[in-house]
Amino acid sequence: MNVRTLRLGTRGSALALWQANWTKSQLEQRWPALAVELVPIKTTGDKILDVPLAKVGGKGLFTKEIDEALLNGRIDLAVHSMKDVPFQLPPGIVFGAIPEREDPRDAFISNGPTLEALSRGATIGTSSLRRQVQLRHRFPAFNLVALRGNVDTRLRRLAAHDFDGIILAIAGLKRLGYEYRITQILDDDLMLPAVGQGALGIVCRDEDHSTRRILQVLDHAPTRTAATAERGLLRALGGSCQVPIGGKANIAAGRLTIKGLIGSLDGARIVAHELSGSPDQALELGIELGEKLLSMGAGEILAEIAQYGADR
Repeated sequence: MNVRTLRLGTRGSALALWQANWTKSQLEQRWPALAVELVPIKTTGDKILDVPLAKVGGKGLFTKEIDEALLNGRIDLAVHSMKDVPFQLPPGIVFGAIPEREDPRDAFISNGPTLEALSRGATIGTSSLRRQVQLRHRFPAFNLVALRGNVDTRLRRLAAHDFDGIILAIAGLKRLGYEYRITQILDDDLMLPAVGQGALGIVCRDEDHSTRRILQVLDHAPTRTAATAERGLLRALGGSCQVPIGGKANIAAGRLTIKGLIGSLDGARIVAHELSGSPDQALELGIELGEKLLSMGAGEILAEIAQYGADR
């Protein structure tokens, strides 16, 4: 039996390796004549660990070098966390598969208390502007401190009492076996997730029809539809790591519903709305929601961020 080898580009973090090994395992199970080889690639986001992402630049910090390796033929596919992927893929790259999504919500982790039970002035660790503005809106007395690094590093710093609590994505905690560390699951009314959170995007070259056919077995249509709507919202708002945007879509009873949110950096203003429509019009529905948010005041918030930057 002739075995075909596909080269899968991956970052070196524990979560990225979990995603890459999961993809490798799933593909090799479904295609016995296939071998998937992992190719480690270091990205800009991996190299700069002492600066909040919002100060470094927009989305693409964890994908640019991998996309370049894909386009120049060094690798055949790559798997990204969807929330790290810019709203427009580079020309020549497509999502070969978007597998079934893990829980998209955020989790609060502390050494005991829930968010509501913390004292005024409690120190919360997160470098996500989206999480910061929603926390500032609901809990203005909290002291928010930048926290970067992989999941293990963040949990160690919490255990060392550098923070009273930290916020991480449930999906990453579950994938790494840390679900037991969750103190509180943050539902949408408290913390709307990032666009694409919990979903994986497996990318390949547009013209590589053989690899695209192989990847199709991992595609999950409802997740692709939800991700498409959320990325439409991001596109309408020009979202990046420098803009605090939340978005979550899901399909129920044949209807697609998407929620969107953007907030001022001080947390004083939150603009939020939701729309429902046909799953066949996912991208259009996401864009429509983004335009609705702009008409409700998101444009002023975006202009303020563009003028003053993420430091304000």
